[in-house]
Amino acid sequence: MDDFPKVMYGWSWEENKLFEMALAVVDEEDPDRWKVVAAMVGGKKSEEDVQKHYVILLEDLQGIESGKLDHKLVGEAQPCVQVDCTESVCWTDEDHKLLVQLDIN
Repeated sequence: MDDFPKVMYGWSWEENKLFEMALAVVDEEDPDRWKVVAAMVGGKKSEEDVQKHYVILLEDLQGIESGKLDHKLVGEAQPCVQVDCTESVCWTDEDHKLLVQLDIN
């Protein structure tokens, strides 16, 4: 992961991972959803920041699902790795450590 970009849209890899995990555990119907997600990301992002980041995520997903997304990394000539969508993604020790950092009880 050392060569992975440190910042994506102003978000570090760690912040983005915490954001994704927070989205998975915070109910969409929670009236304080964005406040809770912002806190779970580490408190450095505002409610507005996490809402905007969510919109970007949805736009990216829509682009992927529609097939309109260019399968090349920004600034790279090599295509991204294609994965078999029938495979499941395993929960890693790193995912668990990040979840523990969220201190969800």
